[in-house]
Amino acid sequence: MAVVDVHRFAESITCHAWSPDLSMVALCPNNNEVHIYKSSQDQWERLHVLEKHDQIVSGIDWSSKSNRIVTVSHDRNSYVWSLEGGEWVPTLVILRLNRAALCVQWSPKENKFAVGSGAKTVCICYYEQENNWWVSKLIRKRHESSVTSVAWHPNNILLATTSTDGKCRVFSTFIKGVDTKDPKAGSPAESKFGEQILQLDLSYSWAFGVKWSPSGNTLAYVGHSSMIYFVDDVGPSPLAQSVAFRDLPLRDVLFISEKMVIGVGYDSNPMVFAADDTGIWSFIRYIGEKKPESSGASYSSQFSEAFTKFYGQSKATTANEASESSKSREGVHDNCINAIVSLSKAGSPKVMRFSTSGLDGKIAIWDLENMEEELGHQF
Repeated sequence: MAVVDVHRFAESITCHAWSPDLSMVALCPNNNEVHIYKSSQDQWERLHVLEKHDQIVSGIDWSSKSNRIVTVSHDRNSYVWSLEGGEWVPTLVILRLNRAALCVQWSPKENKFAVGSGAKTVCICYYEQENNWWVSKLIRKRHESSVTSVAWHPNNILLATTSTDGKCRVFSTFIKGVDTKDPKAGSPAESKFGEQILQLDLSYSWAFGVKWSPSGNTLAYVGHSSMIYFVDDVGPSPLAQSVAFRDLPLRDVLFISEKMVIGVGYDSNPMVFAADDTGIWSFIRYIGEKKPESSGASYSSQFSEAFTKFYGQSKATTANEASESSKSREGVHDNCINAIVSLSKAGSPKVMRFSTSGLDGKIAIWDLENMEEELGHQF
């Protein structure tokens, strides 16, 4: 697998999103601004700076159909930006939050977007044509702590969330006049707004980075305890799996296909997880790793590396072991990777390219074209 492009845009990047044609990227350089860059002849040119928020921008999403950008910030506000006459014009969204907005994502049909917050609340925002503004309906009293991530099911109704209370939840976001009922009688999509379909207590630590598979049949999220969780048959009787790994925790995940997931986080190098023919998920390897590490001999070096990163140990043996392990992985990022974004068309059964951004200020674009051959695993 090859990295197509790596560029350092800032000292640190909190979030990023791509334009529909993938020619431009919007990112927050760890402040209250959103910078939009365009690629031209192997160079990145800054075209716009969106200045409306008062504090750090914590979430960005760029709609693929309507070409609108939604941003959220620690200032508790959200704006929907529309391109008019070559300039990005903001429209304030009424969130009614008393804590920071932490994450945002457009729904598949782009008639709604969801905002997670530090107020233990999820805002489902939609456009009111009569008043020409964006309003929100709130899912309250369900989370016990901050909502760290949101993910829409392909049916445009179900929404998955993760929280620092360690739980993953699935809600119905059906809004009369905005959504249409699912033709399947008795489906979860028929539930009223805010009804909790499922609560998963698999993690005993903070939970992050939730995503649905392309078909919506599988849900994946990660915990701060260096574990990733997979859930099939979301509903009254879900089938759940937990996969533990020996290195630092993940922050975000992305389904490459129904059988393969990429996880990114504090280890600064994307990790590959895959399901076998029986549906059992397992860790495969790091991207860019020269060869798979043996399960027994490498355990001490992996643990030492993780221990070194957390506590800054300076013993010669520990440092050498960590150095050898790092060399075998050939990492592109120098710090925590906090976001992974698909560069494939919406609804595609496979993701052939994705991008990652991190606290090192870099955005890397990864090509998956030769992934099956490199990993020896069919996806």
